[in-house]
Amino acid sequence: MKIVSNTKLIKRNKKIGQFLTIGALLVLAIGLYFSFTQPEQITITFGALLFGFLMTQIGIYFGNRWGRSPRPDELLTSGLKGLEDKYTLYHYVTDIPHALIGPAGIIALIPVSVGGTIIYDESKNRFRQKGGNLYLKIFGQEGLGRPEVDAQYTTSDLAKFLKKKFPELEIPEIQPILVFTNPKAKLETSDSPIPALSLEKLKDFIRKKGKEKPVVLSLIQQIQKGLPEEDLD
Repeated sequence: MKIVSNTKLIKRNKKIGQFLTIGALLVLAIGLYFSFTQPEQITITFGALLFGFLMTQIGIYFGNRWGRSPRPDELLTSGLKGLEDKYTLYHYVTDIPHALIGPAGIIALIPVSVGGTIIYDESKNRFRQKGGNLYLKIFGQEGLGRPEVDAQYTTSDLAKFLKKKFPELEIPEIQPILVFTNPKAKLETSDSPIPALSLEKLKDFIRKKGKEKPVVLSLIQQIQKGLPEEDLD
């Protein structure tokens, strides 16, 4: 398997996360300083604390995705290690974070880092989470959210990108896959219309899909040749 990453973007966003974290601490410190020394300046105090909290949350977002190792791209790369060279894994190269292109077709990979029991509620057409770390849900942005909606937008964004990039080609249907990277996640998602897999099962799923419904290799190779073949530094 070939891997192409936008290393420039990863490095930049890692630095942004670091600066935001440091800046948030400074802003929070200013708020605390005014709360003790000038309690009458309530506007400044609460403004600084609120702004500092928001900066902290944004810093955590950047840190979880680009600052903390293993990052989502590193986890996906590790989980797919060993796929044949006809596959190319793209990290932050297209209009979506992670895309895999090869004999199994064009796949939008959506990593999900939450733990606990993940259930697909067919009656409500959505995923639900039971358990998990409450502290991280509140302060670490570990909530499940709406991955089925994320998958729709991700697939649509990749389709638009490829149609614009290759207007002369008939782009195959794009398959989204939710990849749960947390080893503590227990999946009860057999009824989900979107494949929802643990990281450990991802590679076997791709191989099976490539054998059952292979895409025309010449078309895949055209798309791969039209995308970057080396890391974007």
